[in-house]
Amino acid sequence: MGSVKAVAVISGGDKCPLLRGALQFVQGPQGPTHVRGKISGLSPGLHGFHIHALGDTSNGCNSTGPHFNPLNKAHGAPSDKDRHAGDLGNVTAGPDGVAEVSVDDWQIPLSGPHSILGRAVVVHADPDDLGKGGHELSKSTGNAGARVGCGIIGLQSSV
Repeated sequence: MGSVKAVAVISGGDKCPLLRGALQFVQGPQGPTHVRGKISGLSPGLHGFHIHALGDTSNGCNSTGPHFNPLNKAHGAPSDKDRHAGDLGNVTAGPDGVAEVSVDDWQIPLSGPHSILGRAVVVHADPDDLGKGGHELSKSTGNAGARVGCGIIGLQSSV
C-alpha cells in the first residue's frame, strides 16, 4: 500500500468569517500521519488544535462533537502517552494572524479502525493547556475555548 492523502479546508463561519485554511494529511505505509498547511485570520498567539469525533458541520463547528478519543483517555499533550487521539496541541499564529501547521502524529491514521477520515479538524480561540491547567475543562478539552474554525477531513484526489 502506498501513501494515503487527505485534505481539510478550514473556514471560520459566521463568528470568524476571515478565518481560512487548508491542511494536507499524508500517511505513508509504515509511518505517522503528517499534517501540513496554513490557517489565516487567527488572533496572534496559541490556538488549540484538535481532531474532533464527527465530520458534522451542520451547526458550524459546534456539531463536530468531542475530541476524537477512541481509546477513552484523558485530555493531554501530543507527547503524552495518555491523551485523546485527536489532541494535537496548539498552532501558533504570528502577528499577521497566520499559523503554519506542521505536525507528525501516530494516533491519527488515515486508514484502519481509528481512521480520522470523515472527522473534523477544529481550531480553538484560546491556547490548549494540554490537560495541565487545573481548570475543570483541562482534562476534557484543554480549556481551549470556542471553536473558531473547522473543516471535514476527506480523501484527496491523486490527480
